[in-house]
Amino acid sequence: MTDADAFRTAMERTLGRDPYGHGSTPVSVDTAERDRREATVGGAIVLYYVSGSVLTVTVVRLVPFG
Repeated sequence: MTDADAFRTAMERTLGRDPYGHGSTPVSVDTAERDRREATVGGAIVLYYVSGSVLTVTVVRLVPFG
């Protein structure tokens, strides 16, 4: 994950279009907390929150690997 533009493009193409898809999983087993999620995108594990009321995905932790 050395190319920020490539990562940004991968985020837009995946979680940006479907924040509950792309193999993402809820971080908590509590169904009321389904908006706190994690997924692997562009060579990084991304922990994020989804806000449907303002159509926003906020990344709170990014862990590159590889």
